[in-house]
Amino acid sequence: MHGEYKVPGGKLVVVDLDTEDGVLRRVRVGGDFFLEPDEALLAIDRALEGAPADTDASGLAARIDAALPPGTQMFGLTTEGIGVAVRRALAHATDWTDYDWQLVHEGAQPPALHMALDEVLTAEVAAGRRPPTLRVWEWGAPAVVIGSFQSLRNEVDAEAAERHGITVVRRISGGGAMFIEPGNTITYSLSVPDALVQGLSFTDSYAYLDDWVLGALGDMGIKAWYQPLNDIATDAGKIAGAAQKRLAGGEGAVLHHVTMAYDIDADKMTEVLRIGREKLSDKGTKSAKKRVDPLRRQTGLPRGTVIERMIGSFRERYGLSEGGVTDEEMARARELARVKFGSPEWTARVP
Repeated sequence: MHGEYKVPGGKLVVVDLDTEDGVLRRVRVGGDFFLEPDEALLAIDRALEGAPADTDASGLAARIDAALPPGTQMFGLTTEGIGVAVRRALAHATDWTDYDWQLVHEGAQPPALHMALDEVLTAEVAAGRRPPTLRVWEWGAPAVVIGSFQSLRNEVDAEAAERHGITVVRRISGGGAMFIEPGNTITYSLSVPDALVQGLSFTDSYAYLDDWVLGALGDMGIKAWYQPLNDIATDAGKIAGAAQKRLAGGEGAVLHHVTMAYDIDADKMTEVLRIGREKLSDKGTKSAKKRVDPLRRQTGLPRGTVIERMIGSFRERYGLSEGGVTDEEMARARELARVKFGSPEWTARVP
């Protein structure tokens, strides 16, 4: 069995192993990480040899920690990351490069249709009728997108939203509210087979699916990192938030979508969103304005250029062909936007 795991912000860990009678055998760990002293690698292999095959990543990491020589130094590598690579080998997880990725980047769409496209395209990936897809959104109208389980009235000031002409929609994933103005945010979705995140915990899958973004931001001069559970942050503050939804059907698929702040009108945002004092305190800030750090200021680049560079980074890493939404997919999405995502019943399902 073969498993690979790119440690977020670090290096690639590769594990090859067999199993016999429910335990790990012939374990070999490798990768492009740095490790001192040399004998530490043999100690890692020995620590994993004979481990029960149902041991979780944390348990495998504990075995390794106990076996490492005194003074061991790891660079771009963690014992937890090795454990994850083992779990991915046992789960027969796939890798990014196992797929022919397709890019969907089309014209501006209404907010409700974006919600529907996420559901339809991910269901198509789950059914095996569509390749794994990176979709970059263009917004046709200002919006507030609330999480699947958020209370509508607790999150949104309805009068302020109406005054500013802002549409409120509810997505199928959890997480918090997103404030959207066309041209001021960068939103993308990944619709991926469930096999890509096999062996990863729910928490680890967030960082794993957005590691490419950290690389793309780094190429633009932004040192960014993943802040669990679902934020991308820099020294200047939060720049993005992620959310996920697992869809059944076929082999199953994962929807992972992210909204990045390019140039948010923070004053308008605080009028429309009911951001409570407790939430701001939890984020360690005194005002909502400090919670959003626009990419325009950090990169000095036009929004379109930032998107182009992000797409280019993804293509360089994993390959990416130009694609689009099929007529059948669009018809289904429009119907779903009409009966579900554009309906008051769905938007206010948690009043």
